[in-house]
Amino acid sequence: MRYRRTAIEIEAPEAIGYDAIASNLAESSFADMTLADYGIDTDVADLLLQYGDHRGVPALREQIAADSDAVDPDQVLVTAGAAPALFIVASALLDADDHVLIEEPNYAANLEGPRGLAAEVEPLPIRFEDGWELDLERVAAMLRPSTRLVSVTYPHNPTGAMIDAETLLRLIGIVESHPTARLLVDETYRELAYGEPLPVAAGLSSRVLSVSSMSKTFGLPGLRIGWLVCRDHELAETLLAAKEQILICGSTIDEEMAARVLDARERILPPVRATVGEHLGIVRDWIGAQDVFEWVEPRAGVVGLPRFRDPDSVDVDRFYRDLLDQHGTYVGPGHWFDQERWCFRLGFGWPETDELRRGLDALLAAAAGAAR
Repeated sequence: MRYRRTAIEIEAPEAIGYDAIASNLAESSFADMTLADYGIDTDVADLLLQYGDHRGVPALREQIAADSDAVDPDQVLVTAGAAPALFIVASALLDADDHVLIEEPNYAANLEGPRGLAAEVEPLPIRFEDGWELDLERVAAMLRPSTRLVSVTYPHNPTGAMIDAETLLRLIGIVESHPTARLLVDETYRELAYGEPLPVAAGLSSRVLSVSSMSKTFGLPGLRIGWLVCRDHELAETLLAAKEQILICGSTIDEEMAARVLDARERILPPVRATVGEHLGIVRDWIGAQDVFEWVEPRAGVVGLPRFRDPDSVDVDRFYRDLLDQHGTYVGPGHWFDQERWCFRLGFGWPETDELRRGLDALLAAAAGAAR
């Protein structure tokens, strides 16, 4: 296994220091929350801090499985966040030189596991010019005899792209027709759909794995809880073995708290979605009122990937430097996602409303100051 630190981790807001950022538009989640914000009982004084169920506390797995009639709690594997879930999948499925198709742009956790295992990672590109649409014919054409994994993210990070249920079913059919491939769907933002969420992908086929977490939709990344759903019994046992070798089991306290949050999600999620919708409207109006930046409007989630309309008209390095140093505003530059630096991830779910407005103003001011 080969490890390397990635730009998105080295340059993350928490690495720079939150106190150095006045308007943080770089985050890819809903606002960081406390359990008290959600009215969750946090009394765990009587909780026995033993080694827990290796699959995850049953109450939490039951809450996760409840999202799909086709998923049983025993088909859920709780992990310490989505990133470990993605690593477990990669390490369990891939050997050196195995072929992997991974949607691009994407973020490091989806890419670095397969790369570190020396798999042959081939980008499955989606493009701004195509409205970030997934080309299913291209997916089918890119499959090889050595393809072991096709990895997509919906709702998508960093673009906010989305597919419908029919497209998901067609994608599953393409992968099912290949004798050795499996489909991984990172659905961390599934409950931040702007309409009806996609079904849990793993509930649609035993050849599909679903990954999600508490970090993005609920704004609880400090509660280190994610999960894998797999309905293939043999593979699920391998995934469990991988978890046991890495972690043995999860944090009893974290799993208990996550179960309490998910039990209250019908109360918690409506105001979260309302805030996301309000903030999306603010950015939509901002995009329409200026001619410096453009984007394909997100169809789900809390992030988009705007870009300069004319990248040659601006000194991009100065733009980013002045944006932070002079205006206290931070976004996720394109190189975080192996993209051109004249595009950037804009997170509109994390900042407070006034902070979002200030940050948008700062983007225009920094662009004006960096004009060639």
